[in-house]
Amino acid sequence: MALMWRYDRPMPDFGNASTRTNQLVIAALVVAVAALGVAVWALISSPSSSETSSATADQSTDPKTRVCSAFELVRGAVSLQTNANLGEDPVAVQAVAANARLATLGGGQFLLSRLDGDVPDDLAGAVRTFANNLEYIGMSQLAGAPGDDPTQANRMNDAQAASTKITELCK
Repeated sequence: MALMWRYDRPMPDFGNASTRTNQLVIAALVVAVAALGVAVWALISSPSSSETSSATADQSTDPKTRVCSAFELVRGAVSLQTNANLGEDPVAVQAVAANARLATLGGGQFLLSRLDGDVPDDLAGAVRTFANNLEYIGMSQLAGAPGDDPTQANRMNDAQAASTKITELCK
């Protein structure tokens, strides 16, 4: 016996598209904030002594190499996430923005956690400037600062200048 759709029943109401889109945006933001929280927690958690006793493949014993590698990683992540394009769908736009903020905030913390007294002073200063600007840019974005905000523009210019200096110092 074949299954037949009964045409005398009304079609189910799945809600309007605008409500679903708003719900998806909220869900994407909740996921992004949760991911940010996990990333910050992971960055500020102190590693056990066995983890710090030996250098891994990603963690050179040379302070300059370690910081320069971390800088390249952060710069790549921020560039990738801020230039991603998943289309014009509002949920996709919000997801890209959330990932960009996560890369910016997490990148700043990641770099600052790699600085110690063994890093050359000029490199440490430039990295500190770059990382602090990344953190302020990310937090300001989360607080709703528009892209054309003069303070944000200054921070972005300062971060770019610090990035250029770090690139030169890491050669």
